[in-house]
Amino acid sequence: MAAKFLGQFLLERGVITAPQLLAAIEAQRASNPLLGELAVRKGWLDEAQARRIQQRQRVEDRRFGDIALEMGALDQDRLDALLEAQKTGRRMLGQVLLEQGAIDAARLQSEIALHRADQEKAKHALESVIESHPLGGLANSAIDLCARLFPRMLASQCLPAEVLTPDDLDAWPHVAHVQVQGDHPFGIALAADMAAARALACALLGITPEECDDALALDALGEMVNVLMGYLVRDVMTDDDAVYRALPPDATVPAAALAADTTRSLAIGMGTQLGAFALLVDRPA
Repeated sequence: MAAKFLGQFLLERGVITAPQLLAAIEAQRASNPLLGELAVRKGWLDEAQARRIQQRQRVEDRRFGDIALEMGALDQDRLDALLEAQKTGRRMLGQVLLEQGAIDAARLQSEIALHRADQEKAKHALESVIESHPLGGLANSAIDLCARLFPRMLASQCLPAEVLTPDDLDAWPHVAHVQVQGDHPFGIALAADMAAARALACALLGITPEECDDALALDALGEMVNVLMGYLVRDVMTDDDAVYRALPPDATVPAAALAADTTRSLAIGMGTQLGAFALLVDRPA
């Protein structure tokens, strides 16, 4: 059993169509801009300032507003106004589907209840496997990082869906794997199909699909895994004296091969509104 976003759940149950889901997702995104986008629209920041703050977010794992205040780019009154505008404008997917006439209120409430029950079952199934695995702690740290960082980096929520087997990973042929060598060696990888890799790259780099080729998509996948590795090192290396060296992203080893020894690796299917990908953690033999 895999955890799913509400839209995917409704689509798979035949409650809504794919065009209805895409239209609702686009409308929801438009209603929930990032703080930097709002500030640029209001003329309180220019695009270069917003990008610099977003770049610092990736490095420092801090809120956009806190960094903007520290830099003097925004004052507290303007930040409060941006946060209120963001909160007021935000709409849930179910609300958008209702407004667009894709579903009626009674059916929506019924489906939401079913979806919540389905999510709970999937969550317990995932947690039971992770908790019993030798790399469970590392995997949980990586999952938490994805959930925290990717909404900032990609403007998309990120949801752990299910534990994957090596055979499952054949569906994600493109991989970026980074390994840390030193006192506590470990690795982390992201794997995706090309459609998802290109969508993730466009969101990460702020470019259109026409501007993104396959090579750029794979470079972006490597950049994403580098960001995750930087934070994992900080979270996992509790010994201040630990020595480590992160190798450059490697795209030559298939994800299925990285996960072949299931006692030394753990792969999690992750869902985003941009497409699914696999998150893998491993320790060298």
